[in-house]
Amino acid sequence: MKHLRALSLFFFIFLPALVLADEKLKGIACRSVHLGYHAPEGSSFYLEMKILSSAPGTYFMACGWNKGYFGVQELANGKKIILFSVWDSGQNDPKAVEEDKRTKLVHKDEKTRIGRFGGEGTGGQSFYDYDWKIGETQRFLVSSKIDGNRTIYSGYFFHSEQKKWIHMISFSTITGGINLKGYYSFVEDFKRDKVSTTFARKAEFFNPWIKNTKNEWLPISKANFTADANPVLNINAGTTDGHFFLVTGGNTNNTLKLRSVIESPNPDKDPPSDIPK
Repeated sequence: MKHLRALSLFFFIFLPALVLADEKLKGIACRSVHLGYHAPEGSSFYLEMKILSSAPGTYFMACGWNKGYFGVQELANGKKIILFSVWDSGQNDPKAVEEDKRTKLVHKDEKTRIGRFGGEGTGGQSFYDYDWKIGETQRFLVSSKIDGNRTIYSGYFFHSEQKKWIHMISFSTITGGINLKGYYSFVEDFKRDKVSTTFARKAEFFNPWIKNTKNEWLPISKANFTADANPVLNINAGTTDGHFFLVTGGNTNNTLKLRSVIESPNPDKDPPSDIPK
């Protein structure tokens, strides 16, 4: 997850070390692959994701932005969860951040667990046990609300069994008063035990929408294909049936050059009507 944990300060200070670390992952971990979406600053980011193949120790990150990310994981023991994280600094010790400068909890669902993280920037993180299924569409929404020099970021997901949206978490963090920007998705192998490289991980990302600062919903139709510095080439991306996709590991054949711009040919005309307000 270190490649796109996207505090700008952290990224630029530690970039050389991260590149060396990623290069050393050859033969140990699958290469992390990303989609960077073309979209303006906004107050809501909606996206749907379908996982087609997974393996223990995988993060399928659906909705990332400049201060956090939101997606699902299959843990090393096979347990499945939803993860939502928000940053508050570029340092590594979560206890070193002054109390008034930390990410603050605003809301959590009764089934959501929360904590602080460090080592790759610091901030607040939350977990929700959720047995997501291969081939099932997962739906996510991140919203932002400016609150002085802070922004409240909220994560919602659609519970496929309960047939309703769950307001999983809301965190407040210091931003200087900005909304969402810098949108991305990724697939990552965090088990990193050599054997994990033999399994392909694939997901589709589709029906992405941004509500801009004028309160208008805009479809996302373009994304950049990037990857970390792990030099292996069994990665790929593209579109299928109007969906963006990412795949890494196993016997994956590469057909698209890194840094290519991918365009979804048929973005939906309107966002889903049941998106939380």
